[in-house]
This record gives sequence, structure tokens and C-alpha cells, in this order.
Amino acid sequence: MPASYAYLGPEGTFTEVALRTLPETATRQLIPYVSVQSALDAVRGGEAEAAFVPIENSVEGGITTTLDELVAGTPLMIYREVLLSITFALLVRPGTELSAIKTVSAHPAAQPQVRNWLKANLPEALWESAASNADAARLVQEGRYDAAFAGEFAAARYGLTALETGIHDAENAQTRFVLVGRPARPAAPTGADKTSVVLWQRDDHPGGLRDLLGEFATRGINLMLLQSRPTGAGIGNYCFCIDAEGHISDRRVADTLTGLKRICRDVRFLGSYPRADVVSAADVPAPLPGTSDEAFMSAADWVARCQDGRF
Repeated sequence: MPASYAYLGPEGTFTEVALRTLPETATRQLIPYVSVQSALDAVRGGEAEAAFVPIENSVEGGITTTLDELVAGTPLMIYREVLLSITFALLVRPGTELSAIKTVSAHPAAQPQVRNWLKANLPEALWESAASNADAARLVQEGRYDAAFAGEFAAARYGLTALETGIHDAENAQTRFVLVGRPARPAAPTGADKTSVVLWQRDDHPGGLRDLLGEFATRGINLMLLQSRPTGAGIGNYCFCIDAEGHISDRRVADTLTGLKRICRDVRFLGSYPRADVVSAADVPAPLPGTSDEAFMSAADWVARCQDGRF
């Protein structure tokens, strides 16, 4: 395991709270970085062995900054994921009243999760984005902004007061975080796994996305995330970030990746790792008929026998 973990800082972020749920952090050095990009660059540059960053929330979907960093640059690989329930507190300098708040700050991903609360309680407040929710709290401490949306636990760290707590527009909101390192052999399958890839189409044609998704559908693989991201090559040019059920060692997943590699201009494997939303393999539905490892092996054996004239 890595000797040090980089994470989206500063201290007091939801990222740090989620990271500390991993048992091995008790014996690891945790290093805060000012942005997702700098945390991942620390891994690419050898300053840290792994980085822990947010990648998806249940309100707005994929965190585009993280997805774009995994799509571009030197390849990295996801080794683990953590789910954290999210609720915000409105942090202010001691003595600040709600009526005095003219500016609020938080990470951009927080805004969709508190939009309705803001409209109802601070309709005239100006929103200013920060590198992280904890950084927004730091900026409030310094007097740059009047209030920050962050975890209530960050108040003591930055000498602030939680004026309001339990703020969220969506019940049971969660954020997914991932531990990212340099490419290596994936961990052994657990039976409750997820595989992440990025796909680039060979060309733009009618039904192109259908062709990509068909590789998963015909093998009975359920998708858990599908998000398009611009390639930077012009309007209409996109790649696709996909999370799918299963592990690369599963025959149906390996066969799907083989098919995608055949029809795509490029495929980037981002890792196979244990799912955080299930307790055990017993909670994962059985493969559809004809898509189990046994079915693939039986079919391959039949083809081999046909080739040998033994059908």
C-alpha cells in the first residue's frame, strides 16, 4: 500500500473525512493539496503514491474536474471507492447574522445541492466558487466572504460558527470518492466490483453511441455511470466515461473490453475495484442467462470442438 495519500484539501474537507474511513490511513501520511489537479499531479510526479478525490455526487452526477483529469494526461488507475453522505452547514464568523450575509462560497459541486435553500433563505447573496468547501471556510475566516457551505466539522478548524446545519436540497445525498494511483495489476475480484473506462469513437456516425453501449448490453452488463466529456477537438467531439458492473477478470467484462477495443479509436482502462454501495457479492444480482463465466467458457469450448471437427 502507498506510504502517502494526497487529497483535495485544505484540512476539513468532505474528502478528508471520507479518506479517513479507510483503515490504512492510520499508518499513512495524508497530504492536502489545493485542487484535484494538483493532488493527481502529485501521483503522476511521484510526490505521493495515491490521491483521494471526489468523482461523482448523487445530485449532479460526475465531478467534471476529476473526470477530465482521468481522461487526459498520463494514465492513472482507480483502486478503491468510498461513499459519504453529505449535508452542509452554513459557516460564518462569530456574531454574523443571516441578514448580514451578502456573499457565500463553496466548491462548485456544492451549489446544486443547496440551490433551493439559497433561493429560500439568501436570495440576494452572491455565490463565489472556491477550490474546496474547506477552502471556502478558510476564505470566510480571512474575511473574503461572509459565509461558506461546508461540513459542520470544519467550523472549529477555521474558528467559525455553524449558523445553520443540516442543509441539503436532496434527501440522502451522497458523494463518491476514489483512491487513484499509477497503473498496476487490479486487485483480485470480490464478486461485487465495478470497472471504469473512457471510450473514444473511431468516427462520428449515426448510432455510434448505440454501438458502444451494445457491447455492454449484449453481455448483460449494467452501467452505473455514463457521462460524455468534450475532447477539446471542437464542438461535437466527445469521449464517454463509463462505470460498469463487474471486474476485468470476469469473462463477460473482458469480452466487452475486447469488443470495445476493436471498434473504438481508443479505450482507457481506469480500473476494476470493489463497489462501495454493496456489502457483499450476495447483494449483486446473478448474471443474466448466457453471460456467466461458465457460459462463456462453454461457448468457447464448443467453438474449439467445432474447429477440431468434434461437434
